[in-house]
Amino acid sequence: MSRKAAAISEDEAQAWPEPRANHRLVGQGAAEETLLTAFRTERLPHAWLLTGPRGVGKATLAYRFARFLLAQGAQDGLQIDGGQEAGLFGEAPLPQADPADSLALDPDDRVFRRVAAGGHPDLVTVTRSLNPTSKRVRGEIVVDDVRAATGFLRRTSSEGGWRICIVDAADEMNPNAANALLKVLEEPPEQALLLLLAHAPGRLLPTIRSRCRQLVLPPLSEATVLELLADFAPELSPEDATALARLSEGSIGRALALAGEGGLGLYRQLVGLLESLPRLDVAKLHDFGDRLARDNSGTLFRTVGELLSGWIGRLILARAQGDNPLEILPGEARLIGRLGAGRSLASWLDLWDNLRRRFAQADGAALDRKQALIAAFLEIEVLAS
Repeated sequence: MSRKAAAISEDEAQAWPEPRANHRLVGQGAAEETLLTAFRTERLPHAWLLTGPRGVGKATLAYRFARFLLAQGAQDGLQIDGGQEAGLFGEAPLPQADPADSLALDPDDRVFRRVAAGGHPDLVTVTRSLNPTSKRVRGEIVVDDVRAATGFLRRTSSEGGWRICIVDAADEMNPNAANALLKVLEEPPEQALLLLLAHAPGRLLPTIRSRCRQLVLPPLSEATVLELLADFAPELSPEDATALARLSEGSIGRALALAGEGGLGLYRQLVGLLESLPRLDVAKLHDFGDRLARDNSGTLFRTVGELLSGWIGRLILARAQGDNPLEILPGEARLIGRLGAGRSLASWLDLWDNLRRRFAQADGAALDRKQALIAAFLEIEVLAS
């Protein structure tokens, strides 16, 4: 495989900045304008729920908004008409200043640099923490993480302005953590702002969703993903960049992750196996399964599961809409048409659901990944025959 078709190097992958240090927000101008309008009109909800697919800019926007507010300096206390404290959706009087036309802050600004370094005293981030016993990152956000953040929100601001908490991602909280967060949402402290990020908001408690102003960030356009790939993965050929942009389904984060994991090469192998149907190339399938089994991290297995699920999803969509599917690689439309014509749409939907569940179980329980892959292709072979 050529250098351009291979995974990008570790140094190249690191060129994409962490959200707290990223000064660029591309393709989400409408979402930024919504936050800016709330600021301008002095009606700033105390809790926002930013939703959308992974890697479309939710965290980048959250830190961008946090930096913007922290840079405003000391602010008056929150009041509503009659002198009462503002509730969750009450007015939040802001300093009189020239109207801002962007949430952007200069990367050389002191607030920007402190946030990027994780050292601003009025900003805290809640993420999955390290398990002190296993020394590994937990699979969920636990109650102690949330309680530490809610205690922070109830303290006086160090610099006389907002105290801001970013939860990334809120749909990763366990039930106890969710209930702890709900308490502060029900009784929000003055000048405290919660920015909750969620990739799957349906997993959140309805009471949490109802107490937040929701803001949906849509997938990025293919042109936007290509623009960002040109900046942050310049070694990719135009053909590979286009394929990654389409595989990512509008997520620059996913496109760069796939580039770093060699995802395009994995996808080519998957499609090659599918092309052998209805007479499956068993020897190649076993070789591919052995490669996944040797990866102790499980990253390759998870990536293959997502790629295979995405391929079947495009087949289902093409069948349902009667359209040609979006091609990732040349000739895929013909392959999808040939394999998808054998059985009913309902059969493919059942397979898609079963495979997603099986791959998740094999990954979570550390089951035999090779056997999970083989079983998946044997089921596809049945439908394609």
